[in-house]
Amino acid sequence: MEVTAVIPNWNGRELLVRLLEQLRAQTRPLTRVVVVDNGSSDGSREEGEARGAEVVPLPENRGFAAAVNRGIELCRTPLVAILNNDVVLAPDWLERLAAAFAADKVWFACGKVLRMDGSGRLDGAFDALSRAACAWRCGSGRPDAAVWNQPREVEFAPMTAAVFRSELFRRLGTLEEAFESYLEDVDFGLRCASNGYSGRYVPEAVAWHAGSATLGRWHPRTVRQIARNQLLLVARHYPAKSWRHYGWPIAVGQGLWGLVALRHGSGLAYLRGKIEGLRLLRRERRAGAKSVGEVLARSEQQILDLQREAGFDPYWRWYFRLTRARF
Repeated sequence: MEVTAVIPNWNGRELLVRLLEQLRAQTRPLTRVVVVDNGSSDGSREEGEARGAEVVPLPENRGFAAAVNRGIELCRTPLVAILNNDVVLAPDWLERLAAAFAADKVWFACGKVLRMDGSGRLDGAFDALSRAACAWRCGSGRPDAAVWNQPREVEFAPMTAAVFRSELFRRLGTLEEAFESYLEDVDFGLRCASNGYSGRYVPEAVAWHAGSATLGRWHPRTVRQIARNQLLLVARHYPAKSWRHYGWPIAVGQGLWGLVALRHGSGLAYLRGKIEGLRLLRRERRAGAKSVGEVLARSEQQILDLQREAGFDPYWRWYFRLTRARF
């Protein structure tokens, strides 16, 4: 099946050049490469065009979700690869992920993503979501080990580097632009899981990720958007009476995440994000799918199982201690 690559970009000229060169070196050629540029001022547009990409300029930085959506709208191939501009791909990355679609029930595929620092640690494998509306990029920060080398069915694919059937976006809609950047892929994954669409984790498809190369992992803007978007997930998917069933896990999970942000010097940004999120709760409130409770229970159990197998992070140890009586 033919594949279109969609790359959102904002002032990442050098990163973009490197990625475009790697795409040309893939063992499975792409049909089309679309760079959606979020109003860059560093010559990204000219560099992309010079290297054969189709560059779609946006007048301003509208965020990751809006840029990806513009690229998806232009996609005419059965598969679309969504890529951050700060990833490095193994030459057979696309070939291995595309092979997963030989099975009809596979709607998306993602591979193992390692950190760019040469530590041999994972940036992440696939995503999972707790009842707190706090996501874990499974394996993040962990040494590459056997647990992350097992192919498996997954319900959440990180859009750092993943391939999707184009038909999936026609059925479920594109990314929710209210998220701007961060957790928009988790929101889409929750829609997929709630409607019975799953994918495949292919550990042989390897990429490397710089991680928040544009702003930084704990930049105040990054923290503010994540803190806001955690509440946006609640508004868009959780039942109307979710506080009765999920209030304690939400308070614990998002509160603990705030303490982590505070430790990294971004406590004020976290509070600002929560204030924004609370303002959005009523406006963005929607009737989530009836199956969302089952999805959350299943996904949180996956987090717990993986933490038990690979060793607990402090955050998840305290989350499960405080929310599960028999943990």
